[in-house]
Order: sequence, then C-alpha cells, then structure tokens
Amino acid sequence: MITLFHAPKSRSSRMIWLLEEIGVPYEIRPVSIFRPMTGDGQPDPANPHPDKRVPAVVHDGRLLAESVAIVLYLLDAFPEANLAPAQADTDRGDYLTWMAWYVAELEPALFAAQAGDLAGSAQKQRGHDAVVARLRNALAAGPYVMGDAFTGADLLISSAMTFGRAAFPADALFDAYLERCRNRPAAIRALALDDQAGPQPAA
Repeated sequence: MITLFHAPKSRSSRMIWLLEEIGVPYEIRPVSIFRPMTGDGQPDPANPHPDKRVPAVVHDGRLLAESVAIVLYLLDAFPEANLAPAQADTDRGDYLTWMAWYVAELEPALFAAQAGDLAGSAQKQRGHDAVVARLRNALAAGPYVMGDAFTGADLLISSAMTFGRAAFPADALFDAYLERCRNRPAAIRALALDDQAGPQPAA
C-alpha cells in the first residue's frame, strides 16, 4: 500500500493524479498544513514530511517528499504505468532534463510572474521568456513536452501551469496542452478525489 499525506487543493493534489495514473492501491491520509498565501492552517505533527508540507508519500517503509522526487521514484517503481522512459531508454536523458527544468526554471518563472517581479528584473524577465519559448517550441512539436508520449514531466508541468495560468501569456498551444492533460481519465478521477480520504482501489 502507498500512503499519500495530502492537503486538499495543494501540491499533493497532483500526487492523487499520479497515483490514479499508476493504477495501484493507495491510501490518502489527510494532514493540515500552513498555507502562506492565506495564513491559514497549522503544521500537522502526524505529517512525516521533514518540513511538515505536502506532498509526502510512504511506500514499503520509504518516505519520499517533494513532488519531483515522488514522481521519479514511483514511476520507476511502477514501470507498467509507462509514464517514464526506462533507465536504458535513449529518451531517459531528455526526461530527466525536463524534470530538472521544471523545478529549476519553470517554477521560478511562474512565481516571479505571480509576484510581479518581472518588470523590475531584466534577469527574471529573460528567464521567464526562455521558459515560455522552450515550452512553446516543445509543444509545437508535441502534443506533449517529449513528443507523442505523456510522461511524469507533463504531469508536473501541466499541473503547475494550470495553477498559475495567468503567469504565462495567452497562447492557444498552451491552452490545448493543458486541456489534453486535464482531460486524462486519471486527472478527472483525481479531481473528484481531492477532498476525500481513505483507501483507494486500483484504477
């Protein structure tokens, strides 16, 4: 059994999507978190995350925290989900590059735009422009960032862009990509499960 420590409408919501994509039994264990944008909530002593945040996952006694680590671990642990190139696959390098790019480039660009920092920082603006250009180039060849196959990188990228859509320019290519990702059956199921807790059967 996989246990997901989850706070509704947070970064752990996309981990429900991930688990629905994998299709193995799991348990959602609700925890409270401090939400800095609203000032609501308190850290939960029952949350095993080192910083009392979400997501956190326990699988076979192993604790995983942080979205990228969880996606990398679970998709390697369950290769039958076919959402990540295998270690020996020629596409593995591209996949790992997109995963690292997500956290190193896309997230900082998203939060800089949300905070209104782009106008006051030429460096941040250049970084944001580079993120937009790279995404647009990839999706023009798409339909996903690695071409025809939806991967864990798309799960992370599309969930962040959906949350922070206003941080990126209006673009039919982006909107079509987000719609494709949101309309995956596992994503639809995860949305319905976001506010629920308890053991979940395999998809």
